[in-house]
Amino acid sequence: MHLLFVCGKNRRRSPTAADLFADLDGVETASAGLQPDADCVLSADLIQWADLIFVMEPGHRSEVQRRFKDSLGGRRVVVLGIPDRFQKNDPTLIHHLHARVPRWLPRGTHALPKRRG
Repeated sequence: MHLLFVCGKNRRRSPTAADLFADLDGVETASAGLQPDADCVLSADLIQWADLIFVMEPGHRSEVQRRFKDSLGGRRVVVLGIPDRFQKNDPTLIHHLHARVPRWLPRGTHALPKRRG
C-alpha cells in the first residue's frame, strides 16, 4: 500500500508522518507539500502513485481536490486535523499521528509503528 502525506511545505509534518509509518510491512510512504517552495512539491504523479492520501488540514484537502481532481481517480483524501505548530519529529506531532493514521490503514497494518523522536 502506498501512503502519501501532504502538508504545506513538506518540511515538518508530512516528512515526520512518512518516516514514522515507513517501517510497516507492506507499506511504502512518501510526502509532499502544496506550496511552490515545498521541499517536494505535490504532483499528479505522486497522487496517482498513492493508494491513500493524508493531508494535515481541511484546506489542504480542498487544494488537493481542486488542483488534482483529474488525477485523484476516487482516491480517499483523509484530513488528519494537525495544525502547523510542530517541529519535525516533535513528540506531540508523533502522538497525534499515532492516534489518527492507523484507523485508516487496511487490516494487517494496524500495528503501531515504532515511536521516534
